Amino acid sequence: MVLVTPDVEKRNVSRLFTPTSIGKLQLKNRTVMAPLGLVGYGDSQGGFNKNIQELYIRRAKGGVGLITVGLVAVDYQDFVDLTLPCPIYNPNDFTKTSKEMLEQIHYYGTKALCMISAGFGRSAFPGSVKQNWAPSEQENRFDPKIKHRAMTKAEIQQTIENFAQGAAICQAAGFDGVEIHAVHEGYLLDQFTIGFFNHRQDEYGGSLENRLRFPVEIVQAIKQRCGEDFPVTLRFSLKSFIRHLREGGLPGEHFAEQGRDLAEGLQAAKYLAAAGYDMLNVDAGTYDAWFWNHPPMYFEKKGIYNEFGAKVKEAIEIPVAVAGRMDDPEAINAAFDAKIDLVEFGRPLLADADLVNKIKADDWEDVRPCISCQDGCLLRLSQGMPYSCTVNPEVGHEAEYQLQTPLVKKHVLIIGGGPAGMEAAYICGLRGHQVTLFEATNQLGGALVPGSKPSFKNDDYQLIIWYQKQLARLKNVTIKLKTTATKKDFDDPSFDVVIVATGAKPVIPDFGSSAMVTAEEVLLNKAKVGTHVTVIGGGLVGCETALWLQRQGKKATVIEMSDQICGGPSASCFANWQMMAELLPYEGINVELKTKVDHIDGTKVVATDQNGQVKEFNGDSVICAIGYRSNDPFYKLLQTSDKETYLFGDAVKPGKIMDAVWQAYYVCKDL
Repeated sequence: MVLVTPDVEKRNVSRLFTPTSIGKLQLKNRTVMAPLGLVGYGDSQGGFNKNIQELYIRRAKGGVGLITVGLVAVDYQDFVDLTLPCPIYNPNDFTKTSKEMLEQIHYYGTKALCMISAGFGRSAFPGSVKQNWAPSEQENRFDPKIKHRAMTKAEIQQTIENFAQGAAICQAAGFDGVEIHAVHEGYLLDQFTIGFFNHRQDEYGGSLENRLRFPVEIVQAIKQRCGEDFPVTLRFSLKSFIRHLREGGLPGEHFAEQGRDLAEGLQAAKYLAAAGYDMLNVDAGTYDAWFWNHPPMYFEKKGIYNEFGAKVKEAIEIPVAVAGRMDDPEAINAAFDAKIDLVEFGRPLLADADLVNKIKADDWEDVRPCISCQDGCLLRLSQGMPYSCTVNPEVGHEAEYQLQTPLVKKHVLIIGGGPAGMEAAYICGLRGHQVTLFEATNQLGGALVPGSKPSFKNDDYQLIIWYQKQLARLKNVTIKLKTTATKKDFDDPSFDVVIVATGAKPVIPDFGSSAMVTAEEVLLNKAKVGTHVTVIGGGLVGCETALWLQRQGKKATVIEMSDQICGGPSASCFANWQMMAELLPYEGINVELKTKVDHIDGTKVVATDQNGQVKEFNGDSVICAIGYRSNDPFYKLLQTSDKETYLFGDAVKPGKIMDAVWQAYYVCKDL
């Protein structure tokens, strides 16, 4: 459920559903499905597998006017073979699988571009590419021990030819145009255009005109091969937001831009439009400031690229599109007020395939919200897995996971109303089972309830409300709040299936002080804290709690035993981790890593750092956020019952929202 204003005028996004065009390509409305990486979605010959075909067809059915399919590889010089689809690898297979998909997309009146990528350059995740190259010799973004060599002019020319050849194959396959990836996000082509990375002395380096030569020659080659009327669009980051190498500038921060600044970005936009590009898909950021390109919840606003799209639109005459958490009517209207032409949805269309149709019907309250965790999408991509969605496990399996009515309808008891319990009740209820859900507290949500208290976690709160609305619609689902299950309920013969989803409880070590409170107690306003707060535990809960308190005017210190906050950059989406890692010191939060708490005297924390030095932290309050342990009061009953029984979510092992939702979905879809 996306909570939006009740103001009728502010909810009116009728401009979104007026026709428009990109060059001579006519679109039925101004909605675009933003491009997403197709890792794991290619077939064995470089075409599109059935899963990604169905994913895109489903979004066309959901009302989208234009789908940007991709990204696909321009060739397999940089990308590892078959990591992504590739038009030139086996043109016959690429054409066949494209046609299978496009004919159905077109039946819904939806058009499709194919995004073709030149690759990563120095932004490559270690081990993910065949070629360690870049515009100039330089270090890898993630591992400075990896050195990237300069591309040769022959390699540049071959890449340009491969773009033209690939675009021609896309055109023959039925695509309505192509999008070039990208003078955006610090990928290979973007590195060529940014003086901070491009130190070449030939015609592809030096002046801005020279640095833009590579993407300019690409569009010229495609237009020559495919004709002037074949649309070629470009993903374009107006500003880089590079504070230093591997460090991003935060929202509102004043810093010296090391990459492309606004003035140069606008100059580049004019030059690219004049070169023949038919639309610019505008955002901001690079891999050094990755949270700008994939905005986490910590931005605390929707439509973050509107200001950049507006500046570009003032400078050029061709259409401009923006994404950036646009699932909000005020963000959409702000874009149109700024004369921006098209609105793109990426992650929100993963969370809800019917997003566009629901917006058209002004049924925002029925939209399943994207919670910006990026665990189901970007984190999976970085692990070499096909992207999906934390709150919508059907993503990537639209055809094979269609819910079926069971042959035998059962009466299901669900104990616990957190994410796992709510998803289990929802899926069982949709399929027609009789469901009774017991929740011991006075509201559904489980760990989402305290977790959604910070204002930047509002999407988590919206997810709770969405589940409540969906479950209330299902007449075969009964919710009993303030009801604690007992052995009698477990043994009740009227229940055929028992699902235990009782969540987890905070770990509370004995540090010798009764004054310590848990993060959960503070978030739920069950415990008050003073001005100076010490948070023990630098995981996600501890860091988000500290950030929330700091923004309320408190002064927070975070103490963490390991050498990284939030489990390190591989434990979550890198964009989310990077933004949190930069936000804490920027907002004045003291972070003490490799520091172990010895004991607490009242509200004074005594700890030892990695050098054996004893440190004292004198504050008004101490918050424990060390972690959670599973809460399974029905362990023995689960082992001995002759009923069909399941243990879900944090009751199995404390984890992420995705773990709970996915387990509940996968089991209950076949129950």
